[in-house]
Amino acid sequence: MTPVVVRLAAAADVAEAYRWYEERRIGLGEEFLAAVDAAVGSAADNPQLYPVVHRDTRRVLLRRFPYGLYYRVLATRIVVVACFHAKRAPTAWRKRA
Repeated sequence: MTPVVVRLAAAADVAEAYRWYEERRIGLGEEFLAAVDAAVGSAADNPQLYPVVHRDTRRVLLRRFPYGLYYRVLATRIVVVACFHAKRAPTAWRKRA
């Protein structure tokens, strides 16, 4: 398993989405976090599995939630740069890559 580093901006994306889902229904935010953890784990297990969406940044889609987790594969680790809603401007996350 490749070590994963989550940038502060990506962690803030996840926290914001967690709060939004938790406000809608108690426990839904926890389900969102579980989906994020599963996506991170999958990317860590097989970093090359997911498609490159811009330059060297890849995206894994979350199950059940309309979010994409954007990450870069470096020599010794994976760096998560963003977690964006699918309806958000498709190029907004590129500023972080």
